[in-house]
Amino acid sequence: MKLPARLASLVNDGLIDEVYYALMSGKEAQVFVVRANDEIRCAKVYKEANKRSFKQAVQYQEGRTVRNSRRARAMAKGTRYGQKEAEEAWLNAEVEALYRLAEAGVRVPKPYWFVDGVLVMELVVDEDGEPAPRLDNVAFDPETARAYHAQMMREIVRMLCAGLVHGDLSEFNVLVDHSGPVVIDLPQAVNAAGNNSAQMMLTRDVNNMRDYFGQYAPDLLVTHYAEEIWDLYQHGNLHPDSPLTGEFAQSNVEADLATMMRIIEHAKEEEEERKERERMARDGEF
Repeated sequence: MKLPARLASLVNDGLIDEVYYALMSGKEAQVFVVRANDEIRCAKVYKEANKRSFKQAVQYQEGRTVRNSRRARAMAKGTRYGQKEAEEAWLNAEVEALYRLAEAGVRVPKPYWFVDGVLVMELVVDEDGEPAPRLDNVAFDPETARAYHAQMMREIVRMLCAGLVHGDLSEFNVLVDHSGPVVIDLPQAVNAAGNNSAQMMLTRDVNNMRDYFGQYAPDLLVTHYAEEIWDLYQHGNLHPDSPLTGEFAQSNVEADLATMMRIIEHAKEEEEERKERERMARDGEF
């Protein structure tokens, strides 16, 4: 098995004891099952910037803070140094999000360490100890679909209370272990308070979950959790255990035109990305 250079380097340095097999491959990274510190874990190996197809879109980076003013200026100017620093900041985003969300009680894989573009974290497994399947590979009865949907709404609320919106949540980046959904793939997580597209992204995340589970429990298709959650958040009334109803009285206030234009603009992009994920899933690239 040919290993990515970043992973091979860590094996040579003794940080990873053994690489067992490739678990999945996506647009921005490959995931391997490895042994590190005599424990079975997974290693997410980020692809080099010129080999990744996932766009480091401005809409995702807005609101992310850079403490060092020199780095911030270089990133803004797009200099060679700035591009290197922007790449490093992008790679660190998932690590920081994982630690923050784990502390907030969100069900995410436990991160262990991040070195040279390789993130080593907990291997999420099913009840048989095998790597947990993705949500899109699991079928549900209506009752279980409703229960898992409710759990996902709770995870989304906890993320928002921790100040983050996933930004790319779908059935393709949720795993299912013996206790239910586990959220993965967070390099594009956005700052809820500092990103103008946060509401749009939260709505997309919530509605993706609604549509997926709605295949098994059609009553979910008429719920309005996105509007309810954001309204509670905007008014400072959202807490990790806030009761949700899925109901929301639509406002008669004229819709904000800029928000509507962003939603329309990004809807096309989301549709293209969804088609690409489906193609990659069919072709076994994940």
